[in-house]
Amino acid sequence: MGEKNRTAVENRTTKETSIEVSLNLDGKGAGNISTGIGFFDHMLNLFIAHGRMDTNIKVNGDLDVDSHHTVEDVGIVIGNCIKKALGDKKGINRYGTAYVPMDEALAFVSLDISGRAFLVFDAEFTVDLLGGFQTEMVEEFFRAVAFNAGITLHIKVMYGKNNHHMIEAIFKAFGRALNQAVTIDPTIEGIMSTKGIL
Repeated sequence: MGEKNRTAVENRTTKETSIEVSLNLDGKGAGNISTGIGFFDHMLNLFIAHGRMDTNIKVNGDLDVDSHHTVEDVGIVIGNCIKKALGDKKGINRYGTAYVPMDEALAFVSLDISGRAFLVFDAEFTVDLLGGFQTEMVEEFFRAVAFNAGITLHIKVMYGKNNHHMIEAIFKAFGRALNQAVTIDPTIEGIMSTKGIL
């Protein structure tokens, strides 16, 4: 990792949101996040802490409408930053899997930095809102990340009752699985693919 600078910066402005994101894949899990949605900020902080990456995220979104545009657009920009920061993907593990318990809940995330965007999302929430955050946006956020980063992403809540716990376990598991996948293995020569490209 020493010879690489796996960072990315992206600004994205639409009529609905204005987003600035900086990302360092080889960080310590620190950052400053302000999306205007407290629960979402909390989840993103958990993601970067467990993903061991540094990021700053600043968002001005149309929260007078709802959280949809802000959450989805942040996912788009984070996905773009992951893709840019990975560069040619030489030496990365490529695959990552994590199970994370949060009290009574257990989440599973498995991913492949394949260049082929796909999402399987299997989780059911029993409330519509958590702190101004629409729970249905969890799936939309991860779809946006996966499709813009070029990741095959499988997410499943194995079981759980508390919606906060279930969502928290997902974000932590995603961070841990992504960290595993982007980690450079010095024994890997070139790209981890028999095709020679990802």
